[in-house]
Amino acid sequence: MTTALPLMVFSDLDGTLIDHHTYDWTPAGPALNALKEVGAGVVLASSKTAVEVDALRSEMGLSGWPAIVENGAGLLGAHAAPDSMVDQYARLLAALDALPDALRSSFVGFGDMSAAELSAATGLSAKGADQAKQRAFSEPGTWYGSQEEKEAFLSQLQEQGIVAQQGGRFLTLSFGGTKAERVSALKMEYAPKITIALGDAPNDISMLEACDYGVVIANPARAPLPPLNGEDSGRIHRTTGAGPAAWNEAVLDFLARHNLT
Repeated sequence: MTTALPLMVFSDLDGTLIDHHTYDWTPAGPALNALKEVGAGVVLASSKTAVEVDALRSEMGLSGWPAIVENGAGLLGAHAAPDSMVDQYARLLAALDALPDALRSSFVGFGDMSAAELSAATGLSAKGADQAKQRAFSEPGTWYGSQEEKEAFLSQLQEQGIVAQQGGRFLTLSFGGTKAERVSALKMEYAPKITIALGDAPNDISMLEACDYGVVIANPARAPLPPLNGEDSGRIHRTTGAGPAAWNEAVLDFLARHNLT
């Protein structure tokens, strides 16, 4: 007889479980250890590539759990290798390059930058920038045009089945799939007793609202999220601290309040 999973945690990375500037996750170590001790599942849910997430997942001791990658456009299975994933990236870039020059030139994606340029723009190491460019499903980038031009840009992409999600730093384009959709599928597969999501950016909102509980991690680097469904009832709350230290405190507090320690 299989023991029911007591808890499944879905967590964003940048600005949430890892520091917005240094990319360090180690302040969250005590909470990650506590989750392992109670038998909780921890699913990383990020805009990062499978290659990036796989490396972090291994460092954190989470390779036994699936990971949501590229903003939900892809799923990296438990113990799966990143190179086992299907590549939609070339088709996405071709659709981008088919746009009128006036629109295309206002969007600078990861594929438009060298690894050195991406490193300078994000603060990633040379290795990290190279991993960030190894994409399979989506293209993050920065929009430099007007709001009117952006609407035309997104409208033309939508005609080709391409959707956009605004993250903490970048506008990410893909052929669909969201963090919340992946969360719903994994909840069906693992049937945890309780679910909690942690995130800091607009692309985390649906994931936060899709779980039993949610935690909005403060990120001083950008504007706060708007009020979310569930905040009034206390199902979702916000931290005052930022990054992995706040993640650590929030998770340990959650475990204590739900008698999971």
